[in-house]
Amino acid sequence: MNHRERMHAALKNQPGDRVPVALWRHFPNDDLRAETLAARVVEFQQKFDFDFVKVTPASGYPAEMYGATFSDGKNREGTRAYVTRPVNAPGDWDKIVPLDAKNPVFARETAALKLVRQRLGGGAASRGDTRLAVNSNVPRDAAPDVPILQTIFSPLNSAHNLASERLFDDLRAHPDALHRALNALTETPARFAVESLRAGADAIFFATQMATRKYLSEDEFRQFGEAYDLRVLEAIRAVKPDFIFLHIHGIDIYFDRLARWGVDVLNWHDRRTAPTLKEARAKHSGALAGGINEWDTLAAKSRVEVGAEVRDAIAQTGGRGFIAAAGCVIPVDTPEENIRAVQEAASA
Repeated sequence: MNHRERMHAALKNQPGDRVPVALWRHFPNDDLRAETLAARVVEFQQKFDFDFVKVTPASGYPAEMYGATFSDGKNREGTRAYVTRPVNAPGDWDKIVPLDAKNPVFARETAALKLVRQRLGGGAASRGDTRLAVNSNVPRDAAPDVPILQTIFSPLNSAHNLASERLFDDLRAHPDALHRALNALTETPARFAVESLRAGADAIFFATQMATRKYLSEDEFRQFGEAYDLRVLEAIRAVKPDFIFLHIHGIDIYFDRLARWGVDVLNWHDRRTAPTLKEARAKHSGALAGGINEWDTLAAKSRVEVGAEVRDAIAQTGGRGFIAAAGCVIPVDTPEENIRAVQEAASA
């Protein structure tokens, strides 16, 4: 099986030649230019040959679209540190408007995606899909034919990036202003997702960090999170991606609620918060992705212990409808031998 066939078998809960594997990371500083981000993403894929490629833009890129500034975070996650944020008072929410491809950050990330697609080949053009075959220089027999995912953040996630912790005070004290801003913050990622699919992405990695009791009551999440997330997902589905991969970030998450969204793949920190992979199988009919604790196991333990964690995840899921993955981005200093151990365990 090639990568695409293996992924589609997992998405359909059918047997494959092995469990698909995919890990992803940030590329700090290199992710500030389309050319260097694409080069690092392609190098990472060529080195490890994962079953899908998640393009991971510079951290905080939705806020950067609106004028946030950053410094080098100098951390193992590869994320940036905020210097300034666009929203510093309740009235600033009314300055948030929908953005499109004329925005330089929007354009930078779309350009990086196009370069990744061109260099890895395959994709829509190799399948004869003219809807997404925008790169005429991609040969139709290009290999490897690996699905590429663009990273899209939820509108409320972007609002948090714009305002940091004041978001929660404003959400409760000035809900109308938040709703007006969230309408704009819904249009921007919907447009970005559609443009990314046209640029060569096969699928969408949709991430939310807000679906957790740490930040919001369930009713607050329903009003300010879910209502807008579903609108973005509806816009994505309208252009028929291969699949939608939903990442639920954080601890004590509203898993049962998001499991009803009808996405193709669910991913969360299953080694750190409920439910387990085994428990989730009864809650979600689509594929599950996870099984690996990226910090405590993948980056810190021996290859033997990494392999054991992967085999346990396969046992929990029966190996069907399952993608071996981490709970989130892996640390930039993750030992190569441990990444190889994930692949070896999935192939055993």
